[in-house]
Amino acid sequence: MANKVISPSIDTDKRSALDLRAGDTVRVWQKIKEKDKFRLQAFEGLVLARKHGTQAGATFTVRKVVDGVGVERIFPLFSPAIDKVELIKRSKVRRAKLYFIREKAAKEIRHQMRRIMDTPDPVVEEAPVEAVAAEEKKEETK
Repeated sequence: MANKVISPSIDTDKRSALDLRAGDTVRVWQKIKEKDKFRLQAFEGLVLARKHGTQAGATFTVRKVVDGVGVERIFPLFSPAIDKVELIKRSKVRRAKLYFIREKAAKEIRHQMRRIMDTPDPVVEEAPVEAVAAEEKKEETK
């Protein structure tokens, strides 16, 4: 029985030449099937890890924050569902895996919330009772 190619072929040389590393900010365009049509959806974020080099099962993990919630996706490098990967920014990092970013982001949010809770509410200054009573007498005499 002959093997059938179900998915469209991808350029493996181009994908392996991407040279994605931890610390890169990338935009991954993924093909999504809705009924009988395909559309492209972008997922932009920080590359936390790259695993398995340029092997057939190579993956990379991308993290972004949406409405204060961290979202991570693991993309197979040679998946036909990925249309293209755009390298937006390259940062210098000193680790191969940036998993500590998860705790760091949560810690920063906690500090921000603490600052919001610790700031006192602005106090509305009220006029002295004597000044209010004097104004009422003026209005009565008119």
